[in-house]
Amino acid sequence: MRVLLLVTAFNGLSQRIYGELKAQGHQLSVVLGGHESEVCQAVSQFDPDLILCPFLKHRIPDDIWQQRLCVIIHPGIQGDRGPSSLDWAIIEQQAEWGVTALQADAEMDAGDIWATGPFPMRPASKASLYRREVTATASKLVQQLMERLAHKGFRPEPLDYQDPKVQGELKPLMKQPMRRIDWLADDSDTILRKIRAADSFPGVLTELYGELVYLYGAHPENELGGALPKTPLATREGALCIATIDGAIWVSHMKRKSDAPQFKLPAAWVLKAHLDGVPELAPPLLPAKDAPGYQQIRYEEQGEVGYLHFDFHNGAMGTSQCRRLLHAYQAASRRNIRVLVLMGGEDFWSNGIHLNHIEAADNPADESWRNINAINDLVKAILLTDDKLTVAALGANAGAGGAMMALACDQVVAREGVVLNPHYQTMGLYGSEYWTYSLPKRVGEAMARRLTEACLPVGTAQALALGLVDKVLSEARPRYLGELIDYCQTLADDQQFGSRLRAKAQTRSLDEAQHPLAEYRRQELTRMHHCFYEADSDYHRLRREFVYKVCPCATPERLVYRSPLVERTG
Repeated sequence: MRVLLLVTAFNGLSQRIYGELKAQGHQLSVVLGGHESEVCQAVSQFDPDLILCPFLKHRIPDDIWQQRLCVIIHPGIQGDRGPSSLDWAIIEQQAEWGVTALQADAEMDAGDIWATGPFPMRPASKASLYRREVTATASKLVQQLMERLAHKGFRPEPLDYQDPKVQGELKPLMKQPMRRIDWLADDSDTILRKIRAADSFPGVLTELYGELVYLYGAHPENELGGALPKTPLATREGALCIATIDGAIWVSHMKRKSDAPQFKLPAAWVLKAHLDGVPELAPPLLPAKDAPGYQQIRYEEQGEVGYLHFDFHNGAMGTSQCRRLLHAYQAASRRNIRVLVLMGGEDFWSNGIHLNHIEAADNPADESWRNINAINDLVKAILLTDDKLTVAALGANAGAGGAMMALACDQVVAREGVVLNPHYQTMGLYGSEYWTYSLPKRVGEAMARRLTEACLPVGTAQALALGLVDKVLSEARPRYLGELIDYCQTLADDQQFGSRLRAKAQTRSLDEAQHPLAEYRRQELTRMHHCFYEADSDYHRLRREFVYKVCPCATPERLVYRSPLVERTG
Protein backbone atom coordinates (compact mmCIF):
# COMPACT_ATOMS: atom_id res chain seq x y z
CA MET A 1 0.00 0.00 0.00
CA ARG A 2 1.16 3.52 -0.73
CA VAL A 3 1.06 5.53 2.49
CA LEU A 4 1.74 9.26 2.73
CA LEU A 5 2.61 10.47 6.22
CA LEU A 6 1.29 14.01 6.59
CA VAL A 7 2.91 15.45 9.71
CA THR A 8 3.69 18.75 11.36
CA ALA A 9 7.07 17.35 12.38
CA PHE A 10 8.78 14.02 11.83
CA ASN A 11 8.71 13.27 15.55
CA GLY A 12 9.38 10.03 17.41
CA LEU A 13 5.87 8.65 16.85
CA SER A 14 6.00 9.48 13.14
CA GLN A 15 9.42 7.85 12.86
CA ARG A 16 8.21 4.68 14.54
CA ILE A 17 5.16 4.41 12.27
CA TYR A 18 7.37 5.12 9.24
CA GLY A 19 9.79 2.34 10.18
CA GLU A 20 7.13 -0.23 11.02
CA LEU A 21 5.10 0.30 7.86
CA LYS A 22 8.22 0.29 5.72
CA ALA A 23 9.37 -2.98 7.33
CA GLN A 24 6.00 -4.49 6.34
CA GLY A 25 6.61 -3.69 2.68
CA HIS A 26 4.47 -0.58 2.27
CA GLN A 27 5.70 2.32 0.15
CA LEU A 28 6.20 5.37 2.37
CA SER A 29 6.60 9.05 1.70
CA VAL A 30 6.48 12.00 4.08
CA VAL A 31 5.29 15.57 3.67
CA LEU A 32 5.34 18.32 6.27
CA GLY A 33 1.99 20.00 6.73
CA GLY A 34 3.15 23.61 7.07
CA HIS A 35 2.74 24.58 3.41
CA GLU A 36 -0.55 23.73 1.72
CA SER A 37 0.88 23.94 -1.79
CA GLU A 38 3.59 21.40 -0.95
CA VAL A 39 1.02 19.09 0.62
CA CYS A 40 -1.18 19.22 -2.47
CA GLN A 41 1.80 18.61 -4.74
CA ALA A 42 2.96 15.64 -2.64
CA VAL A 43 -0.50 14.07 -2.78
CA SER A 44 -0.70 14.56 -6.53
CA GLN A 45 2.76 13.15 -7.22
CA PHE A 46 2.73 10.21 -4.79
CA ASP A 47 -0.94 9.29 -5.32
CA PRO A 48 -1.31 7.54 -1.95
CA ASP A 49 -3.85 4.88 -1.01
CA LEU A 50 -3.85 6.30 2.51
CA ILE A 51 -2.87 9.63 4.02
CA LEU A 52 -1.90 8.93 7.62
CA CYS A 53 -1.37 11.73 10.13
CA PRO A 54 0.46 10.48 13.25
CA PHE A 55 1.31 14.02 14.41
CA LEU A 56 -0.55 16.84 12.71
CA LYS A 57 -1.39 20.28 14.06
CA HIS A 58 -2.27 21.81 10.68
CA ARG A 59 -5.60 21.54 8.94
CA ILE A 60 -5.77 19.17 5.97
CA PRO A 61 -6.87 21.02 2.81
CA ASP A 62 -10.56 20.36 2.14
CA ASP A 63 -10.08 19.06 -1.39
CA ILE A 64 -7.67 16.41 -0.05
CA TRP A 65 -9.69 14.92 2.84
CA GLN A 66 -12.91 15.11 0.81
CA GLN A 67 -11.39 13.05 -2.03
CA ARG A 68 -8.94 10.75 -0.26
CA LEU A 69 -8.89 8.66 2.89
CA CYS A 70 -7.12 10.64 5.60
CA VAL A 71 -6.76 9.11 9.06
CA ILE A 72 -5.58 11.17 12.03
CA ILE A 73 -4.00 9.73 15.18
CA HIS A 74 -5.54 11.68 18.07
CA PRO A 75 -4.10 11.34 21.62
CA GLY A 76 -7.48 11.01 23.28
CA ILE A 77 -10.31 8.59 24.03
CA GLN A 78 -13.41 8.20 21.85
CA GLY A 79 -15.27 11.48 21.71
CA ASP A 80 -12.38 13.54 23.04
CA ARG A 81 -11.82 16.57 20.87
CA GLY A 82 -9.55 19.57 21.00
CA PRO A 83 -5.83 20.44 20.95
CA SER A 84 -5.10 19.89 24.68
CA SER A 85 -6.21 16.30 25.19
CA LEU A 86 -3.35 15.02 27.34
CA ASP A 87 -3.13 18.32 29.20
CA TRP A 88 -6.71 17.94 30.43
CA ALA A 89 -6.28 14.25 31.19
CA ILE A 90 -3.36 15.05 33.51
CA ILE A 91 -5.06 18.00 35.21
CA GLU A 92 -8.26 16.01 35.74
CA GLN A 93 -6.25 13.06 37.10
CA GLN A 94 -7.78 10.57 34.69
CA ALA A 95 -6.91 7.00 35.66
CA GLU A 96 -7.11 5.84 32.05
CA TRP A 97 -6.75 7.61 28.73
CA GLY A 98 -6.45 6.48 25.15
CA VAL A 99 -5.63 7.05 21.49
CA THR A 100 -8.10 7.17 18.60
CA ALA A 101 -7.55 6.76 14.86
CA LEU A 102 -10.24 8.85 13.20
CA GLN A 103 -11.08 9.94 9.70
CA ALA A 104 -10.55 13.57 8.75
CA ASP A 105 -13.78 15.55 8.69
CA ALA A 106 -15.01 19.13 8.48
CA GLU A 107 -15.13 19.30 12.28
CA MET A 108 -11.85 18.78 14.12
CA ASP A 109 -11.55 15.31 15.69
CA ALA A 110 -15.20 14.50 14.87
CA GLY A 111 -14.68 12.04 12.02
CA ASP A 112 -15.52 8.35 11.86
CA ILE A 113 -13.49 6.12 14.17
CA TRP A 114 -11.30 3.43 12.60
CA ALA A 115 -9.71 2.19 15.82
CA THR A 116 -9.29 3.18 19.44
CA GLY A 117 -7.32 1.85 22.38
CA PRO A 118 -6.83 2.66 26.08
CA PHE A 119 -3.78 2.96 28.28
CA PRO A 120 -3.35 3.48 32.05
CA MET A 121 -2.18 6.91 33.12
CA ARG A 122 0.83 7.41 35.37
CA PRO A 123 2.18 10.47 37.23
CA ALA A 124 4.37 11.77 34.42
CA SER A 125 4.74 14.71 32.07
CA LYS A 126 2.64 15.08 28.95
CA ALA A 127 5.76 14.55 26.83
CA SER A 128 6.64 11.33 28.65
CA LEU A 129 3.11 9.95 28.31
CA TYR A 130 3.18 10.84 24.62
CA ARG A 131 6.55 9.22 23.97
CA ARG A 132 5.66 6.03 25.79
CA GLU A 133 1.97 5.19 26.22
CA VAL A 134 0.58 7.24 23.33
CA THR A 135 3.26 6.06 20.91
CA ALA A 136 2.87 2.38 21.84
CA THR A 137 -0.92 2.55 21.61
CA ALA A 138 -0.82 4.48 18.33
CA SER A 139 1.47 1.84 16.82
CA LYS A 140 -1.07 -0.87 17.63
CA LEU A 141 -3.91 1.21 16.20
CA VAL A 142 -2.05 1.77 12.94
CA GLN A 143 -1.62 -2.00 12.61
CA GLN A 144 -5.36 -2.45 13.21
CA LEU A 145 -6.06 0.24 10.64
CA MET A 146 -3.92 -1.47 7.99
CA GLU A 147 -5.62 -4.81 8.68
CA ARG A 148 -9.06 -3.25 8.43
CA LEU A 149 -8.20 -1.48 5.20
CA ALA A 150 -7.13 -4.84 3.77
CA HIS A 151 -10.65 -6.17 4.46
CA LYS A 152 -12.82 -4.18 2.10
CA GLY A 153 -15.98 -4.84 4.10
CA PHE A 154 -14.89 -2.92 7.20
CA ARG A 155 -16.62 0.41 7.86
CA PRO A 156 -15.45 2.93 10.45
CA GLU A 157 -17.82 3.84 13.26
CA PRO A 158 -19.41 7.32 13.26
CA LEU A 159 -18.84 9.36 16.41
CA ASP A 160 -22.02 9.13 18.50
CA TYR A 161 -22.18 10.93 21.83
CA GLN A 162 -25.31 8.93 22.71
CA ASP A 163 -23.21 5.76 22.76
CA PRO A 164 -22.34 4.97 26.41
CA LYS A 165 -18.82 3.86 25.48
CA VAL A 166 -18.08 7.35 24.12
CA GLN A 167 -16.76 9.08 27.24
CA GLY A 168 -14.84 11.98 25.73
CA GLU A 169 -15.99 15.50 25.03
CA LEU A 170 -14.89 18.66 23.28
CA LYS A 171 -12.36 20.53 25.42
CA PRO A 172 -10.94 24.00 24.80
CA LEU A 173 -7.31 24.86 24.21
CA MET A 174 -5.70 25.05 27.65
CA LYS A 175 -4.34 28.59 27.82
CA GLN A 176 -1.96 30.04 30.40
CA PRO A 177 -4.68 31.43 32.73
CA MET A 178 -6.00 27.87 33.09
CA ARG A 179 -2.50 26.64 33.92
CA ARG A 180 -1.61 29.39 36.40
CA ILE A 181 0.09 28.33 39.62
CA ASP A 182 -1.27 29.93 42.79
CA TRP A 183 1.81 29.57 44.97
CA LEU A 184 -0.15 30.58 48.10
CA ALA A 185 -2.91 28.01 47.57
CA ASP A 186 -1.65 25.16 45.36
CA ASP A 187 0.05 22.26 47.12
CA SER A 188 3.05 20.42 45.69
CA ASP A 189 0.98 17.74 43.96
CA THR A 190 -1.17 20.36 42.22
CA ILE A 191 1.89 22.28 41.03
CA LEU A 192 3.51 19.07 39.79
CA ARG A 193 0.39 18.25 37.77
CA LYS A 194 0.18 21.74 36.27
CA ILE A 195 3.79 21.69 35.12
CA ARG A 196 3.57 18.12 33.86
CA ALA A 197 0.45 18.97 31.84
CA ALA A 198 2.40 21.70 30.03
CA ASP A 199 5.63 19.80 29.44
CA SER A 200 7.27 19.91 26.95
CA PHE A 201 5.03 22.63 25.47
CA PRO A 202 4.02 25.35 26.28
CA GLY A 203 5.35 25.27 29.85
CA VAL A 204 3.69 27.03 32.78
CA LEU A 205 4.17 30.79 32.88
CA THR A 206 4.89 32.16 36.34
CA GLU A 207 6.75 34.98 38.03
CA LEU A 208 9.83 34.08 40.04
CA TYR A 209 12.08 36.66 41.66
CA GLY A 210 10.82 39.42 39.39
CA GLU A 211 11.18 37.47 36.14
CA LEU A 212 8.51 35.88 33.98
CA VAL A 213 9.56 32.34 33.10
CA TYR A 214 8.04 29.15 31.72
CA LEU A 215 8.55 26.08 33.93
CA TYR A 216 9.41 22.56 32.74
CA GLY A 217 10.61 19.30 34.24
CA ALA A 218 8.84 19.09 37.61
CA HIS A 219 10.05 16.53 40.15
CA PRO A 220 8.89 15.84 43.72
CA GLU A 221 11.01 16.67 46.77
CA ASN A 222 10.22 14.88 50.02
CA GLU A 223 12.76 16.30 52.47
CA LEU A 224 13.37 20.01 51.86
CA GLY A 225 10.75 22.61 52.73
CA GLY A 226 9.63 24.76 55.64
CA ALA A 227 10.09 28.08 53.85
CA LEU A 228 7.73 30.63 52.33
CA PRO A 229 6.28 29.54 48.97
CA LYS A 230 8.50 30.38 45.97
CA THR A 231 11.63 30.55 48.14
CA PRO A 232 14.64 29.03 46.33
CA LEU A 233 15.92 26.27 48.61
CA ALA A 234 18.72 24.58 46.68
CA THR A 235 20.15 23.78 43.28
CA ARG A 236 21.38 20.47 41.93
CA GLU A 237 22.86 19.77 38.49
CA GLY A 238 21.11 22.84 37.06
CA ALA A 239 17.71 22.17 38.64
CA LEU A 240 16.14 24.49 41.21
CA CYS A 241 14.28 23.42 44.35
CA ILE A 242 11.40 25.81 45.10
CA ALA A 243 9.38 25.93 48.33
CA THR A 244 5.63 25.29 48.26
CA ILE A 245 2.93 25.61 50.91
CA ASP A 246 3.46 21.99 51.96
CA GLY A 247 7.08 21.27 51.06
CA ALA A 248 8.98 21.78 47.83
CA ILE A 249 9.38 20.71 44.22
CA TRP A 250 12.27 20.60 41.78
CA VAL A 251 12.10 22.38 38.42
CA SER A 252 14.75 21.21 35.98
CA HIS A 253 14.32 23.71 33.13
CA MET A 254 12.99 27.18 32.42
CA LYS A 255 12.59 29.54 29.51
CA ARG A 256 12.36 33.30 29.83
CA LYS A 257 9.25 35.03 28.52
CA SER A 258 10.51 37.60 26.04
CA ASP A 259 9.63 39.22 22.75
CA ALA A 260 12.92 37.83 21.45
CA PRO A 261 13.14 34.08 20.74
CA GLN A 262 14.20 32.02 23.76
CA PHE A 263 14.91 28.35 24.44
CA LYS A 264 14.94 26.02 27.44
CA LEU A 265 17.93 25.95 29.74
CA PRO A 266 18.61 24.52 33.20
CA ALA A 267 16.53 26.46 35.72
CA ALA A 268 19.52 27.48 37.84
CA TRP A 269 21.18 28.94 34.76
CA VAL A 270 18.14 31.02 33.83
CA LEU A 271 17.76 32.49 37.35
CA LYS A 272 21.45 32.55 38.23
CA ALA A 273 21.41 36.27 39.09
CA HIS A 274 18.84 35.64 41.84
CA LEU A 275 20.42 32.60 43.48
CA ASP A 276 23.34 34.04 45.46
CA GLY A 277 23.60 32.12 48.70
CA VAL A 278 21.37 29.27 47.54
CA PRO A 279 23.26 26.03 48.29
CA GLU A 280 24.24 23.54 45.61
CA LEU A 281 23.38 20.04 46.80
CA ALA A 282 25.99 17.93 45.07
CA PRO A 283 24.70 14.39 44.52
CA PRO A 284 26.65 11.29 45.54
CA LEU A 285 28.88 9.79 42.87
CA LEU A 286 26.54 6.79 42.53
CA PRO A 287 23.12 7.69 43.95
CA ALA A 288 20.90 4.70 44.67
CA LYS A 289 18.04 3.99 42.28
CA ASP A 290 15.54 4.95 44.99
CA ALA A 291 17.48 7.96 46.32
CA PRO A 292 15.12 10.86 47.13
CA GLY A 293 15.01 14.14 45.26
CA TYR A 294 16.22 15.16 41.84
CA GLN A 295 18.97 12.89 40.49
CA GLN A 296 20.12 12.67 36.87
CA ILE A 297 22.33 9.64 37.51
CA ARG A 298 21.31 6.61 39.60
CA TYR A 299 22.80 3.18 40.20
CA GLU A 300 21.57 -0.19 41.42
CA GLU A 301 22.93 -3.71 41.67
CA GLN A 302 21.32 -7.10 41.43
CA GLY A 303 23.74 -9.91 42.08
CA GLU A 304 26.81 -9.42 39.93
CA VAL A 305 25.09 -7.00 37.56
CA GLY A 306 25.24 -3.21 37.92
CA TYR A 307 22.65 -0.94 36.30
CA LEU A 308 23.71 2.66 35.61
CA HIS A 309 20.79 5.00 34.86
CA PHE A 310 21.38 8.44 33.29
CA ASP A 311 18.19 10.40 32.76
CA PHE A 312 19.17 13.63 31.01
CA HIS A 313 16.55 16.06 29.67
CA ASN A 314 15.65 15.05 26.10
CA GLY A 315 18.63 12.69 26.13
CA ALA A 316 21.07 15.55 25.53
CA MET A 317 24.40 15.32 27.36
CA GLY A 318 26.29 18.55 28.03
CA THR A 319 29.98 18.73 28.87
CA SER A 320 29.51 18.59 32.65
CA GLN A 321 26.93 15.80 32.33
CA CYS A 322 29.31 13.70 30.23
CA ARG A 323 32.04 14.20 32.82
CA ARG A 324 29.74 13.27 35.71
CA LEU A 325 28.58 10.18 33.85
CA LEU A 326 32.18 9.21 33.13
CA HIS A 327 33.03 9.48 36.83
CA ALA A 328 29.94 7.41 37.70
CA TYR A 329 30.87 4.83 35.06
CA GLN A 330 34.39 4.58 36.43
CA ALA A 331 33.05 4.19 39.98
CA ALA A 332 30.62 1.48 38.88
CA SER A 333 33.45 -0.24 37.00
CA ARG A 334 35.37 -0.54 40.26
CA ARG A 335 32.49 -2.43 41.87
CA ASN A 336 32.64 -6.20 42.33
CA ILE A 337 30.34 -6.97 39.40
CA ARG A 338 30.69 -8.92 36.17
CA VAL A 339 28.23 -7.06 33.94
CA LEU A 340 27.67 -3.30 33.75
CA VAL A 341 24.45 -2.18 32.07
CA LEU A 342 23.98 1.34 30.69
CA MET A 343 20.26 2.04 31.11
CA GLY A 344 19.90 5.56 29.72
CA GLY A 345 16.80 7.50 30.77
CA GLU A 346 13.05 7.00 30.97
CA ASP A 347 12.19 8.77 27.71
CA PHE A 348 15.51 8.81 25.84
CA TRP A 349 18.60 6.65 26.04
CA SER A 350 20.91 9.36 24.74
CA ASN A 351 20.98 11.83 21.87
CA GLY A 352 24.61 12.89 22.15
CA ILE A 353 25.97 16.39 22.70
CA HIS A 354 23.75 19.12 24.16
CA LEU A 355 22.86 21.65 21.47
CA ASN A 356 20.98 23.98 23.86
CA HIS A 357 23.97 24.22 26.19
CA ILE A 358 26.19 24.89 23.19
CA GLU A 359 23.87 27.59 21.84
CA ALA A 360 23.89 29.32 25.25
CA ALA A 361 27.69 29.36 25.49
CA ASP A 362 29.72 32.52 24.98
CA ASN A 363 31.61 30.68 22.25
CA PRO A 364 29.48 27.88 20.77
CA ALA A 365 32.38 26.49 18.72
CA ASP A 366 34.59 26.11 21.78
CA GLU A 367 31.76 24.57 23.81
CA SER A 368 31.03 22.16 20.95
CA TRP A 369 34.67 21.09 21.07
CA ARG A 370 34.61 20.61 24.85
CA ASN A 371 31.34 18.67 24.65
CA ILE A 372 32.44 16.27 21.91
CA ASN A 373 35.70 15.54 23.72
CA ALA A 374 33.85 14.93 26.99
CA ILE A 375 31.51 12.39 25.41
CA ASN A 376 34.45 10.81 23.58
CA ASP A 377 36.22 10.32 26.91
CA LEU A 378 33.15 8.44 28.15
CA VAL A 379 32.93 6.26 25.03
CA LYS A 380 36.64 5.50 25.24
CA ALA A 381 36.20 4.30 28.83
CA ILE A 382 33.43 1.95 27.70
CA LEU A 383 35.49 0.60 24.83
CA LEU A 384 38.49 -0.04 27.09
CA THR A 385 36.58 -1.83 29.87
CA ASP A 386 38.38 -5.18 29.85
CA ASP A 387 37.30 -6.85 33.11
CA LYS A 388 33.54 -6.71 32.64
CA LEU A 389 30.93 -7.22 29.96
CA THR A 390 29.07 -4.04 29.09
CA VAL A 391 25.47 -3.90 27.90
CA ALA A 392 23.62 -0.96 26.35
CA ALA A 393 19.97 -1.42 27.34
CA LEU A 394 18.01 0.75 24.92
CA GLY A 395 14.72 1.16 26.70
CA ALA A 396 14.10 4.39 24.81
CA ASN A 397 15.12 6.09 21.57
CA ALA A 398 18.73 6.99 20.82
CA GLY A 399 20.16 9.29 18.19
CA ALA A 400 23.37 10.73 16.77
CA GLY A 401 26.24 10.40 19.26
CA GLY A 402 23.96 8.66 21.72
CA ALA A 403 23.22 5.87 19.26
CA MET A 404 26.93 5.53 18.52
CA MET A 405 27.79 5.49 22.23
CA ALA A 406 25.56 2.44 22.66
CA LEU A 407 27.60 0.59 20.03
CA ALA A 408 30.68 0.89 22.23
CA CYS A 409 29.16 -1.73 24.54
CA ASP A 410 29.78 -5.44 24.11
CA GLN A 411 26.06 -6.17 23.85
CA VAL A 412 23.18 -3.96 22.70
CA VAL A 413 19.61 -4.90 23.56
CA ALA A 414 16.56 -2.82 22.68
CA ARG A 415 12.98 -2.62 23.84
CA GLU A 416 10.49 -3.35 21.05
CA GLY A 417 9.42 -0.11 19.39
CA VAL A 418 12.59 1.86 20.09
CA VAL A 419 13.84 4.02 17.21
CA LEU A 420 17.53 4.62 16.46
CA ASN A 421 18.93 7.45 14.39
CA PRO A 422 22.60 6.51 13.83
CA HIS A 423 23.59 9.59 11.85
CA TYR A 424 24.77 13.19 12.20
CA GLN A 425 24.48 14.93 8.84
CA THR A 426 21.07 16.51 9.49
CA MET A 427 22.92 18.71 12.01
CA GLY A 428 25.79 19.43 9.64
CA LEU A 429 28.21 17.22 11.58
CA TYR A 430 30.57 14.43 10.64
CA GLY A 431 30.26 12.84 14.06
CA SER A 432 32.64 11.28 16.54
CA GLU A 433 32.11 8.98 19.56
CA TYR A 434 34.43 6.52 17.77
CA TRP A 435 31.62 5.70 15.33
CA THR A 436 34.08 5.01 12.51
CA TYR A 437 35.32 2.09 14.63
CA SER A 438 32.12 0.81 16.27
CA LEU A 439 29.54 1.12 13.49
CA PRO A 440 31.41 -0.66 10.65
CA LYS A 441 32.46 -3.33 13.15
CA ARG A 442 28.78 -4.18 13.58
CA VAL A 443 27.26 -3.60 10.15
CA GLY A 444 30.18 -3.39 7.70
CA GLU A 445 31.66 -0.40 5.89
CA ALA A 446 29.04 -0.21 3.14
CA MET A 447 26.06 -0.30 5.48
CA ALA A 448 27.74 2.17 7.84
CA ARG A 449 27.96 4.63 4.94
CA ARG A 450 24.32 4.03 4.00
CA LEU A 451 23.07 4.57 7.54
CA THR A 452 25.07 7.74 8.12
CA GLU A 453 24.26 9.24 4.72
CA ALA A 454 20.59 8.26 4.34
CA CYS A 455 19.76 9.85 7.73
CA LEU A 456 16.62 7.76 8.23
CA PRO A 457 15.22 6.23 11.42
CA VAL A 458 15.92 2.58 12.14
CA GLY A 459 13.30 0.52 13.98
CA THR A 460 14.06 -2.48 16.15
CA ALA A 461 13.30 -5.09 13.48
CA GLN A 462 15.69 -3.45 11.01
CA ALA A 463 18.28 -2.82 13.73
CA LEU A 464 18.25 -6.50 14.67
CA ALA A 465 18.53 -7.61 11.05
CA LEU A 466 21.46 -5.25 10.45
CA GLY A 467 23.30 -6.22 13.63
CA LEU A 468 22.96 -2.82 15.28
CA VAL A 469 21.34 -4.60 18.23
CA ASP A 470 21.85 -8.14 19.47
CA LYS A 471 18.42 -8.81 20.94
CA VAL A 472 14.97 -7.20 21.01
CA LEU A 473 13.00 -7.44 24.25
CA SER A 474 9.29 -6.92 24.95
CA GLU A 475 7.80 -3.43 24.71
CA ALA A 476 5.71 -3.45 27.91
CA ARG A 477 7.90 -1.94 30.63
CA PRO A 478 7.50 -4.60 33.35
CA ARG A 479 8.18 -7.42 30.87
CA TYR A 480 11.08 -5.52 29.31
CA LEU A 481 12.79 -4.99 32.66
CA GLY A 482 12.23 -8.61 33.68
CA GLU A 483 13.66 -9.91 30.41
CA LEU A 484 16.59 -7.50 30.67
CA ILE A 485 17.45 -8.67 34.18
CA ASP A 486 17.29 -12.31 33.06
CA TYR A 487 19.45 -11.57 30.00
CA CYS A 488 22.13 -9.77 32.00
CA GLN A 489 22.13 -12.33 34.80
CA THR A 490 22.63 -15.07 32.22
CA LEU A 491 25.69 -13.20 30.94
CA ALA A 492 27.05 -12.91 34.47
CA ASP A 493 26.40 -16.60 35.26
CA ASP A 494 27.81 -17.91 31.98
CA GLN A 495 30.47 -20.55 32.58
CA GLN A 496 32.27 -19.13 29.56
CA PHE A 497 32.43 -15.64 31.13
CA GLY A 498 36.20 -15.75 31.54
CA SER A 499 36.65 -16.99 27.99
CA ARG A 500 34.45 -14.18 26.71
CA LEU A 501 36.57 -11.59 28.52
CA ARG A 502 39.76 -13.10 27.10
CA ALA A 503 38.29 -13.11 23.59
CA LYS A 504 37.18 -9.51 24.05
CA ALA A 505 40.68 -8.47 25.14
CA GLN A 506 42.27 -10.32 22.24
CA THR A 507 39.95 -8.69 19.70
CA ARG A 508 40.63 -5.25 21.17
CA SER A 509 44.39 -5.89 21.03
CA LEU A 510 44.25 -6.98 17.39
CA ASP A 511 42.06 -4.00 16.48
CA GLU A 512 44.46 -1.66 18.27
CA ALA A 513 47.44 -3.04 16.39
CA GLN A 514 45.65 -2.59 13.08
CA HIS A 515 44.25 0.89 13.73
CA PRO A 516 44.63 2.51 17.17
CA LEU A 517 41.59 4.04 18.87
CA ALA A 518 43.52 7.28 19.20
CA GLU A 519 43.77 7.45 15.42
CA TYR A 520 40.02 6.92 14.96
CA ARG A 521 39.46 9.77 17.39
CA ARG A 522 42.01 12.03 15.74
CA GLN A 523 40.51 11.51 12.29
CA GLU A 524 36.95 12.08 13.51
CA LEU A 525 37.88 15.19 15.48
CA THR A 526 39.75 16.64 12.51
CA ARG A 527 36.47 16.55 10.60
CA MET A 528 34.51 17.82 13.60
CA HIS A 529 36.93 20.71 14.10
CA HIS A 530 36.09 21.81 10.57
CA CYS A 531 32.36 21.58 11.36
CA PHE A 532 32.80 23.69 14.49
CA TYR A 533 35.23 26.33 13.30
CA GLU A 534 35.15 26.76 9.51
CA ALA A 535 32.99 29.36 7.76
CA ASP A 536 31.60 26.94 5.18
CA SER A 537 30.07 24.68 7.84
CA ASP A 538 26.28 24.42 8.11
CA TYR A 539 26.43 23.24 11.71
CA HIS A 540 25.92 26.56 13.49
CA ARG A 541 22.93 27.52 11.33
CA LEU A 542 21.33 24.10 11.66
CA ARG A 543 21.94 24.06 15.41
CA ARG A 544 20.32 27.46 15.87
CA GLU A 545 17.31 26.40 13.81
CA PHE A 546 16.98 23.26 15.91
CA VAL A 547 17.32 25.02 19.25
CA TYR A 548 14.90 27.82 18.34
CA LYS A 549 12.53 25.33 16.69
CA VAL A 550 12.53 27.03 13.29
CA CYS A 551 10.16 25.15 11.00
CA PRO A 552 11.80 23.84 7.81
CA CYS A 553 10.81 25.59 4.60
CA ALA A 554 10.11 22.28 2.88
CA THR A 555 10.07 18.55 3.52
CA PRO A 556 13.64 17.18 3.61
CA GLU A 557 14.45 15.26 0.43
CA ARG A 558 15.49 12.17 2.37
CA LEU A 559 11.87 11.65 3.51
CA VAL A 560 10.32 11.88 0.05
CA TYR A 561 9.68 8.66 -1.90
CA ARG A 562 11.56 8.99 -5.19
CA SER A 563 11.25 5.60 -6.92
CA PRO A 564 9.29 5.53 -10.20
CA LEU A 565 5.57 5.04 -9.79
CA VAL A 566 4.52 1.47 -10.37
CA GLU A 567 1.20 0.96 -12.07
CA ARG A 568 -1.15 -0.72 -9.65
CA THR A 569 -3.60 -3.37 -10.66
CA GLY A 570 -6.78 -4.44 -8.92
